[in-house]
Amino acid sequence: MTGEKIYEYDLDVTGVTDYGVTMEAILSGQAPIPPQGVRLDVAFEGLAVGRLAGRVRGVDYLRMRADGRIDLDIRAVLETEDGCRIALSADGVATPRTAEPIADLCENVTLSTAAEGYAWVNTRQIWGVGTVNFAEGKVHIDAYMP
Repeated sequence: MTGEKIYEYDLDVTGVTDYGVTMEAILSGQAPIPPQGVRLDVAFEGLAVGRLAGRVRGVDYLRMRADGRIDLDIRAVLETEDGCRIALSADGVATPRTAEPIADLCENVTLSTAAEGYAWVNTRQIWGVGTVNFAEGKVHIDAYMP
């Protein structure tokens, strides 16, 4: 990825809300993804480091499609080390790897805040790339702005 790396974060999955089929059942092969897909709300939290540093917490309202694609719909807050809050909204795709409990992530990120010291984020396009390890409940993202 090109551009300035403005943060990276490592997150832990802190909870999953399912709507009829659990993530565990799908990942273990006990249940297929139904033709209509599966909605899962995945809560997470962790730490960001870099130009934007602090605690991140939020929810990914993801949808696992029957064809294997996972559509992301992320809402989170990044609370900076100096106590400012930045809203994070992202969409994107998770592409599962064959025979691994890992998916590659590509995110289109929008940040917004009224905190004067971070107002620069409001006008910037952010791209995130990383991975999720479903077996370990871990997410890693590197985020760049062109």
